[in-house]
Amino acid sequence: MKKKLLSMIMAVVMMSTVAMGCGKTTEPAADANPASEETLISAPAETEETSQTPETQETESTAPAKDRSGNDIVIPEEVNEIVSMAPSTTRILIDLGLADSIVACDTNSGASYGSELSADVKQFDMMAPDQEQIIALGSDVVFTSGMSASQGDDVFAAVREAGVCVCDIPSSASLADIQEDIRFIGDVVGLSDEAQSIVSQMQASMDELSAIAATIPEEERKTVLFELFTPSADYPTIYTCGSNTYITEMIELIGAENVAGKESEQWPALTEEAAVAMDPQVILTADMYTPDVINVLLTMTGWENVSAIRDGAVYQLDSDQVNQPNHHVVSAMIAMAKAVYPEYYQDVVDPFESESAEVKDAA
Repeated sequence: MKKKLLSMIMAVVMMSTVAMGCGKTTEPAADANPASEETLISAPAETEETSQTPETQETESTAPAKDRSGNDIVIPEEVNEIVSMAPSTTRILIDLGLADSIVACDTNSGASYGSELSADVKQFDMMAPDQEQIIALGSDVVFTSGMSASQGDDVFAAVREAGVCVCDIPSSASLADIQEDIRFIGDVVGLSDEAQSIVSQMQASMDELSAIAATIPEEERKTVLFELFTPSADYPTIYTCGSNTYITEMIELIGAENVAGKESEQWPALTEEAAVAMDPQVILTADMYTPDVINVLLTMTGWENVSAIRDGAVYQLDSDQVNQPNHHVVSAMIAMAKAVYPEYYQDVVDPFESESAEVKDAA
């Protein structure tokens, strides 16, 4: 399991730099460049622009002519049957009320959301999908992601050649990217207003969190280490988020500092010695594979003097919510905020609330 997890993590690390779409493979469109949109949340003018309510922000009803990778696409007049090859997209489609329209999905979507989909939904490996079976489904649209392209091959080439519209959504590097992804999906399926409503609620929650963060005195602000992968004897490496990632943006938005946020890599691999030297005051983990992960972290040899370990400030986040770039990152962000600064965020309500939104702590 650890070996499989490590390979998945490496795919996550790679997927944000790869883009594939309908027709030939191209570079991402300029407006999908993570670096160009990284400052949306932190820049007041841009935040005000994107925080308009559904009543004041107009939405485009015209089907997009390009996917999020910048490739030309032709959306069918009606989109009734959908293949979703990324769990983040599957969650968005379900929340748009389209669970019954999903005729196939990737196995990760099935693992996370199978109970919310039809019993006869086909499932495919997102890294090596059975293209013949996907073509045979006769779906109107196939949504793909950067994850499927992380090995450098176009694993949906035959699907495109068969004339099926393949809409690619490369991995989001910022909260702004996520919002654009939601709008794009809404435009493709003919639910632009509904998608904009989700985006507006997402933005309203982020504005609320940001406003509270502004009230936290400088001397009370905490440093945070976020980890995707807990080190072990076999794999003594910590995978975390560095610069130009939406998770770092989330940490900063709630008024905390990511101790690895200045690392140039998006997903740096830290040695234990490097992580210990960063001395985080809080550790947030999205590792759902290590049994009893909080106690594992609390009892790791050599970590005894790390502030987070000494104070028992170790919390487990819902992996789906924090790792899947869709509107439920707001749920993860609120969970982060309540874990790091409970006295400031205790009254914040999660608009996308689910039972899994709560963190587990050292207690």
